[in-house]
Parts: sequence; C-alpha cells; structure tokens
Amino acid sequence: MVAFCVFLGISAASAQALKVGDSLSISVLQDPKLDRNVTVDPSGEIAFPLAGHIRARGLTPQAIENILRQKLKGNYKDENLDITVAVVAAPKEIPEEDLKPKIFVTGEVIRPGSYVVRQPTTLMQAIALAGGIGPFAAKKKIQVRRRAPGGDETIFMFNYSAYEAGLDLEGNIKLRAGDVILVPERGLFD
Repeated sequence: MVAFCVFLGISAASAQALKVGDSLSISVLQDPKLDRNVTVDPSGEIAFPLAGHIRARGLTPQAIENILRQKLKGNYKDENLDITVAVVAAPKEIPEEDLKPKIFVTGEVIRPGSYVVRQPTTLMQAIALAGGIGPFAAKKKIQVRRRAPGGDETIFMFNYSAYEAGLDLEGNIKLRAGDVILVPERGLFD
C-alpha cells in the first residue's frame, strides 16, 4: 500500500505543468555529455544542445522527454533514447503585492515609503501621495533616481520652488516603476 501511494505521488509530480522559472534536470543515457540543468526562460522555452529551443511552459516533464527523444533520435544509432526530465526546483511564489509597480519616496516628506502606481504618475503627484514636502525640505534639490536595466542610474533634478512659481513645469516628469524620489533636508544656507 505504501509503495502504491509513493508511486501516485511521483506520477502526480511528474504530471505537473511546467511554468516560467522551473529548473529541470535532463539526462540522456546514451550521451552523458548532454546531461544538464536548464531553466524555463521568461518566454516559456528551454534550450538544449542538438534540439534547439523547445516550448516548455504548460507541458509536463514527460512531454518534454518525448519532444527531446524525437529531436535527438536522428543523431544516434539507437533510436530508443533513454531521456529523463525531472523538475529540480520550482520558483518561489512571489506575493502579488510585490509584483505591483511601485515608486519610492524618501527624505523630507510627511509619509515616506513605497507607493503602488497603477496609472501614469508625475513627480508632483507622487509627492502629494507622500503627504507633501516636509518643513525642513531642500525644495530646490529634489532628485528622481532611475536605474536602467543595465544598472546605470540617471538622476533628474527638480526645483519644487520654481515649479510652485510656475517656472519649471518640465521638471514634473512622469515616473516609472522603481523610481526613487529623494527629498533632501535643507542645509544651513538653503
């Protein structure tokens, strides 16, 4: 009875549909040089030598075995290739709240923190979300820090005082998810 339950557990695990981020261990008995771990990429595919790119998202490990067997059999005399595909690790579930686009407001504002942005938001709107500028803010030195995918950071300077006077309307830029708004504390001579 125990062996039967263990067998059911294994077959249920192998029948799970693959999703982006799943890590697979693939081994080919006839050619151990092909043995490797692969990950289902964001487009839902895996890459495997001699087989190319294979759509994996939504398929089971058994289906991937069958596809690999079909693609590789022309390269070997023994057409009955023994291929094993196993899920090594599935990605951790990310809380839905962490997937929402956010901006971050820090420094001399009433309520610093992260704010979810569901629609286009400007710098002034973000400052308003954070409760406005604090009494000790350096209004002429507000920064928006934006990190590009390559890791480079761009800094946009904003003069709140000039905006209030109607002079620097272009400085009220549209924000992107991940932007950090820094409202520094004013110095002695600011």
